[in-house]
This record gives sequence, C-alpha cells and structure tokens, in this order.
Amino acid sequence: MSTIFSQIVEGEIPARIVYEDETTIAFLDANPLAPGHTLVIPKDEHERLNDVPEDVASDLYATIHRLVPAVEDAVDADASTVAFNNGDAAGQEVPHVHCHIIPRFEGDGGGPIHGVAGDPPELADDELDAIADDVESRA
Repeated sequence: MSTIFSQIVEGEIPARIVYEDETTIAFLDANPLAPGHTLVIPKDEHERLNDVPEDVASDLYATIHRLVPAVEDAVDADASTVAFNNGDAAGQEVPHVHCHIIPRFEGDGGGPIHGVAGDPPELADDELDAIADDVESRA
C-alpha cells in the first residue's frame, strides 16, 4: 500500500515540510482547518495507532511535542487542538497514522474535543466500573 502520505515521504508529491527526522515528518495540511494546520506522521506506514511500534510512537510524540509550540508561535495562535482520528469510524481518511496540530484562536467558532462524538452516552456507575476493569485488564 502506498498512501498519499508515503508519497510525500518519498518526495513523489510536493508538500510544505516543516520538520523531518529519521522516523517522522511534518508538513502543512493541504486543506487546512486553520492557518498553520500541520500533520505529523511516522515515515513508515502504520494504519492505526495500535499498529505503530513503541519506539516509533515515542519518536512521533517527541516530534509532536516539539512542533506544537512552534506551530502556535508561527501563527500567533492562542492554543491548539492536537488529535488523531484512529480508524474509519473516527473519521480517519488516510490509512496512515497522522496527528493534526490545529492552531486555535479566540472566537474561531471551533469547539472542544468533547463535541466531536455527538451526544454523550448515559452510563451508570456499574457500566463505567465494568468498562474501566475491562480496559485495565487489556492494558
């Protein structure tokens, strides 16, 4: 498989690359939601976050950590939303892990991450306890 992001890594498709190291690369989103909207990806293709090897995940987070303040400063943003869409049901359009760094500005009309999933479920304490236990047992 060769995603559009892999083609960017290979130099087959032009991009506005803002950072690159041995395992990660970052570039401006071609369809930005805000000035400075940046994508950070591992160079190797991994479809979902749970497919990314631990060492590459560490490198990916280190790049995100480095770029969030750089992106915010570059566009004089008040804050940023940093997010992954992990799988089709979550809105992931390119099957190559990518982190969005979206600069945010006072009054920009955007909402918090809690608004992304629609109406929140009503869960009883016993349901929450069961979910917590199940996650803990799988971690």
